[in-house]
Amino acid sequence: MCIVYRYIVLRYTDVMNRQSTNLLPHVSFSILFALSIKPRHGYELMQQIEDDSDGRVKLGPGTLYGALKQLHEDTLIEELPFENEHTRRRYYRITRKGLSRLTADVVYYRKISKLANDRQLS
Repeated sequence: MCIVYRYIVLRYTDVMNRQSTNLLPHVSFSILFALSIKPRHGYELMQQIEDDSDGRVKLGPGTLYGALKQLHEDTLIEELPFENEHTRRRYYRITRKGLSRLTADVVYYRKISKLANDRQLS
């Protein structure tokens, strides 16, 4: 029993380490970035992402909800319970794990931005 438990822990750690070394896809990054302000529903997320990108990123519902599903499965976001039975809007919020992943990517992008400035690319 101890060997099986040890294998599971080592396997989980290995998977988590591999996931954390990859950058988030742009859509996922944008969603987590928008959720870092406050919990939001889908349409509000689309608006915030468009505002954050100065109109350069416009997500359709299929792209948004596909990414939300994956972020939820990866436990980077969580769905909030309905406030009342009359509303059908689903609200999402970033988890601690999601905030940690977002922060790691922001640190990476800051480093890349500094390199771009050093290389006089901006």
